[in-house]
Amino acid sequence: MSPHSLGLLLLVLVTLLWGSTFAVVKELGELLPPAVLIAWRFLIATLALLPVLLLTRRQEAESSPPGRPLWRDGLILGAWLIAGYGTQTIALQTTGANRAAFFTALSVVLVPLWLTVAQRRPLPWGLWLALPLAVGGLALLSWEGGSLVVGDAWALACAVTYAGFIIALERTASRHGALRFTMAQLLAVTALAWVWALIAEPGALWPPAAAWGPLLYLGVAATAVTTLLQTVGQRRVSAAEASLIYALEPVAAALFSFLLIGERIGLRGAVGGLLVVVATLLGQRAGEAHPETPTPQAEVS
Repeated sequence: MSPHSLGLLLLVLVTLLWGSTFAVVKELGELLPPAVLIAWRFLIATLALLPVLLLTRRQEAESSPPGRPLWRDGLILGAWLIAGYGTQTIALQTTGANRAAFFTALSVVLVPLWLTVAQRRPLPWGLWLALPLAVGGLALLSWEGGSLVVGDAWALACAVTYAGFIIALERTASRHGALRFTMAQLLAVTALAWVWALIAEPGALWPPAAAWGPLLYLGVAATAVTTLLQTVGQRRVSAAEASLIYALEPVAAALFSFLLIGERIGLRGAVGGLLVVVATLLGQRAGEAHPETPTPQAEVS
């Protein structure tokens, strides 16, 4: 197998793992409050990734350019991340896993829109097409699932906050070694999540026995392992190809939502989901049209 084919395979696996998390988090949300779920997920992910960092600490230190302190950028990115994971976890308490996945996918459209407005540039043609397609797709998804619920608003907030994370990551990633910077972000999210959990749920910090399996899956497979696979895979695959693969995450989420928890998408929902995926691809193309626009990565999962 060629390095390029291996990279594609790894990113497909990453996308499938991310897609599975919507159903897992929705089910786990019935056992744990959002703050406690996120705190344990990221503590487990940090502990799982720590041995890899220790093994590569010398290489990572040599590859990190001097400049802004690692802890400061890690804290900034961690704040964006916990906002994204927090809003998504809260969303899944009241909206469907497949709907949340398609709503969250809008971050790919929001990144170039955000930067276009901030930099006062003309709106790229791709965004002119992507925005009405995205709105129409979400309308169809909402219509099929009944009236809009508060979870849909939280899912949209997740898309906005993750778009902010993508932009902040693009501006800071080159300043630090990949694994050290990833660990700094994980540590920041873990610390912030435990502060949140201690304030919001001081009497419910220890998970019940039924929660440990899903928590280990989320922390190890869907956070630590995917981080490593994404880092390796994107060294062999172009950003355009990676974004194309990541655009299929909500499709994977819909598939796993059906297989794991029995959620179904009817004809209207399928058409709405397709419109969101097309809008995501157009938004990614709009981002590529301007070199200063970061290429959107995968959504929060």
